[in-house]
Amino acid sequence: MMLKKLILILAVAIVAAPLLARLISQLVAQGREYDDLKAVPRHHVAIVFGAGVRNGLPTPMLYDRVASAVDLYKAGVVDKLLMSGDNRYIDYNEPAVMRRTATQLGVPDRDIVMDYAGRSTYDTCYRARDIFGLSDAVLVTQRFHLDRALMTCNSLGVRAVGYVADRRVYSASLWWNKLREIPATLNAFVELYITKPLPVLGERVAID
Repeated sequence: MMLKKLILILAVAIVAAPLLARLISQLVAQGREYDDLKAVPRHHVAIVFGAGVRNGLPTPMLYDRVASAVDLYKAGVVDKLLMSGDNRYIDYNEPAVMRRTATQLGVPDRDIVMDYAGRSTYDTCYRARDIFGLSDAVLVTQRFHLDRALMTCNSLGVRAVGYVADRRVYSASLWWNKLREIPATLNAFVELYITKPLPVLGERVAID
């Protein structure tokens, strides 16, 4: 009987923990998410998170993140764009594609800063603080991901608000991304408060 109770408690905990993590991240994000460009508080830097490259081109989600960051820049909400993505393989370079897209949309190259080791949301936020010296920023990503990004950056000491980059309906991947956020948010809690892994680090880069 005791064993059955323990199994039941364990099963409930396995189900409840990811859902509780999602609830906490959403509560943390309340009042920090903006979808109105004019309402976003002024910051020096916007952090743009990588979201996949195919055949040298940004995925629709990545393009929309970059385009939304460009809107912030052109509106004078931010001065610099920190492009953070994965470049661990020689033939895969998210930040380079992000920079090319931003320059094509009218951002001068001098106002784009590259983070080639933003392999995860955690890594991007950690490096924003320790490599690029940021204490605050605007985070640019889709709504399904924004609360986890805000929770991660704020927990690591980067006071952040978020700008929603949903510029279209992502019907093919919408439900999958929402579902994936449940274990991803639990993993974020584990990284932030238990394992505390070190991302790829290096020399500090000052963002003027």
